[in-house]
Amino acid sequence: MPRIERAKQFAPFDTLKGLHEALKLKEYEHDRIEKGDLPEEKIMEISNILRSLKKDVKVKVIYFRDGHNHIAEGNFKIDYTFQTITIGKNIINFDDIVDLSIK
Repeated sequence: MPRIERAKQFAPFDTLKGLHEALKLKEYEHDRIEKGDLPEEKIMEISNILRSLKKDVKVKVIYFRDGHNHIAEGNFKIDYTFQTITIGKNIINFDDIVDLSIK
């Protein structure tokens, strides 16, 4: 049996169950960043885009949550009362938006 084939037979054997998940969690926590302030020009740009959005367009939103920047893309719903934009299952506060573009 070739060496690569012999190694494959041991691949499913994980002696330290949960180690990979624990390492991923630790890495996720380690990579956290502080939320920076956006320049006034960027805030105005995002605000103008939010006001001009039409119902049938798709958007791409980069937003800050839990120490990380995340991306959401797709159809949206805006709630001006609560100042949120919803894309799929993501409810994003206007204050957390880092960048917004029309797709």
